[in-house]
Amino acid sequence: MNIKSVEVFPLKIKTGPVYLGSPVGVSNESDYYIRPEYRSIYSRNLETLLVKITTDSGIYGWGEALAPVGPEITGEIIERLFTSFLIGQDARDIDVIWNRLYDSMRERGYFSGFMMDAISAVDVALWDILGKSVGLPVYRLLGGAYRRKLPAYVSGIPKTTKEERIELALEWKAKGFTAIKLHLGFGVHEDAEIAAYMREALGPRFRLMIDAHWQYSVSEAIQLGRKLEKLDIDFLEAPTAPEDIEGTAEVSRALDMAVAIGEAKRTRYQFKDRLLKRAADIYQPDIGRTGITEAKKIANMAEAFNIPIAPHLSVGQGICVAATLHLSAAIPNLYILEYQPSVLNVVNSLLIHPIVCEQGHYMLPEGPGLGVEIDEKQLRALIQSC
Repeated sequence: MNIKSVEVFPLKIKTGPVYLGSPVGVSNESDYYIRPEYRSIYSRNLETLLVKITTDSGIYGWGEALAPVGPEITGEIIERLFTSFLIGQDARDIDVIWNRLYDSMRERGYFSGFMMDAISAVDVALWDILGKSVGLPVYRLLGGAYRRKLPAYVSGIPKTTKEERIELALEWKAKGFTAIKLHLGFGVHEDAEIAAYMREALGPRFRLMIDAHWQYSVSEAIQLGRKLEKLDIDFLEAPTAPEDIEGTAEVSRALDMAVAIGEAKRTRYQFKDRLLKRAADIYQPDIGRTGITEAKKIANMAEAFNIPIAPHLSVGQGICVAATLHLSAAIPNLYILEYQPSVLNVVNSLLIHPIVCEQGHYMLPEGPGLGVEIDEKQLRALIQSC
């Protein structure tokens, strides 16, 4: 079952929701802007990179890289660097292909970033092919499902005033959700103030998480963490710069509450360094950046350290979400999953059968492969309109 063709689909969905809400005080001249409060480049569109790999037996698989900015860059890597190698390879040699693609640019220093995102998209497509070839869902190939309903938290309350935030959070609570993550990082005192009034509004048994978006120094993160501990916050995510392993470890040691990291990391090697130093209590690989193969290895390695996994999900579309669900079902140390409500609405517009997240749980897709299918006619029409 050899690979016959590889197609890439860079998507820039202009009618989608702006991730984390509309930027304030930023000009409208470009699709891309640096979000002042988080220092990172964001897009005004929902952007991603889909890949379709077809075999000589006619079986095809869909993959996706998390590509929130510049998806055509990831697509160029696949088309220009990977395709000539992939054509003719047995699509079932998933681990072999992952390692050979990784080795191909390792000595040039490209063992993270766009390079790994491209490998991840290919990897997910190969798992989809393997599952379809044997008529089994991917979670079966990974060893079976520990769970078919996967716990989820609502990620983000994209409102600006106290009253608006509380109103939206209470709406999610009324829909049966029991956990929300607040995207903060506005300053120690403001973050603590927002967390306090949200705790008061939602009650003591509702789970609250805080994402600080790497905004703080070690001392500031510890100061914030101690304020949040009094509010029974579930975890503090990304408190310090992602490169600062020792600093994050210091924050983790200083706090009783859990510290979560990992969305910016892509390989077992990066996670190994952090596990050995006990740099966090919860790890958050993103399958759109690791692929299924590497994410399973990361989860297995974390299990040996008694560390839970809470996969990151931001603007990934249907394939990325489905791959995350299969991986999450097949690991014993799952903590909780991220749920982006506005993004999932766009996701489902491209899928023949929707992904479901209701009352605080995702439903595990049960069909062969990833269990979801892209509406290719709709996809190609969308590409033309981008």
